Amino acid sequence: MDKYAVEVVNLSKQFDSFTAVDGISFNVREGEIFGFLGPNGAGKTTTIRMLLGLLRPTSGSATVLGYDIVRQSQEIRQRTGYMSQRFSLYNDLTVMENLDFYGRTYGVRGQELAERKRFVLEMAGLLGRERELTGHLSGGWKQRLALGAAILHRPRILFLDEPTAGVDPVSRREFWDLLYALAEEGTTIFVTTHYMDEAEHCHRLAFIHQGRIVAEGTPQAIKQEQMQGQVLEIDCDRPEQALPALRDLGCFDEVALYGAQVHAVAAGAETLRPLVERTLAEEGVTVYSLAVIPPSLEDVFIARIR
Repeated sequence: MDKYAVEVVNLSKQFDSFTAVDGISFNVREGEIFGFLGPNGAGKTTTIRMLLGLLRPTSGSATVLGYDIVRQSQEIRQRTGYMSQRFSLYNDLTVMENLDFYGRTYGVRGQELAERKRFVLEMAGLLGRERELTGHLSGGWKQRLALGAAILHRPRILFLDEPTAGVDPVSRREFWDLLYALAEEGTTIFVTTHYMDEAEHCHRLAFIHQGRIVAEGTPQAIKQEQMQGQVLEIDCDRPEQALPALRDLGCFDEVALYGAQVHAVAAGAETLRPLVERTLAEEGVTVYSLAVIPPSLEDVFIARIR
C-alpha cells in the first residue's frame, strides 16, 4: 500500500471574488518527484503556500507528512524544506554565512551544522567558494546554494517553487541531477514548473490550469491515455504561413508552433495528410516531412485546457 507524503482533498482558495485554487485533489507518494505544472497564475504557488501552512484555505483539507495544514502548520514547517523561485538568499552575505543563518533558523547547530554544511558544499560544488559573496555568484550557483540551504535540516519533503526559472539550460540539467540524488535517498520532492521538458523528469505529474487540475499521472500515462486525437508534425520552410492555412481548414482541433515545426491535432490526423500537403502546396509552402508522432506533454496540456 502506498504511503502518501501529501494528501489533498477538494482544496480551494479564494481572494475576494477571485478563485486562485478551485477544489483540487491529489496525492504525493513518499520518495517520489511530483511535478505540479501550469502557466503563470495557474495556482501553483498558492497551493504550495497552503500546503506549508502559510495561507489558510477557503475550503477543503490537506495533510503533509500526516499533519493537518491548518491545525499543525508549525509541525509541517519543521519537517519540510522550501525553495522559492527568488532563491531567498542574502546577497550581502557569503556562501558560508548564508548556510550558517539558515542552519540556525532550522535549529541545526554545533557539530551537526558543520557536517551538514560540508555535505551541502560538496553536493552543490561550492567547496572553495565559502567566503565568496552570494551576490557575486551566477544564477546556477545561487540555485544550488538555495537548494543546499533548504535541505540543511534533512527535511523529509522538499517544496520547490519554479526553482529553475531564469537559469541557463546546463544549470537546469545539473540541478535535476541533484534532485534525483535527493529522491534516491528518500526525500519526497514537490516541484512546480512551467517547463514541459522538466516534467519528463518527474515520477508523476498534475497539470493545473486556472486553479483546476486538468490531468494527472505518470508522464507516459498522461501522453498515452489523456490525449484526444493524433498529432501530425509538419516540417516546412514557412511555418508562420502554414499556421493560418491549416487553421482555416477547420478540420483540426489545434494547430500550434513547436519550435520550427507545426503540430496539427485531430482524430484520424493520418487520413488528413493528403489534404495538408495539397493545402500547403497551394500556399507555396515547401513541406520537408509530414508524420504522425507520439504526443508531447505540451500537446496533451494544450488539448486538455482546450
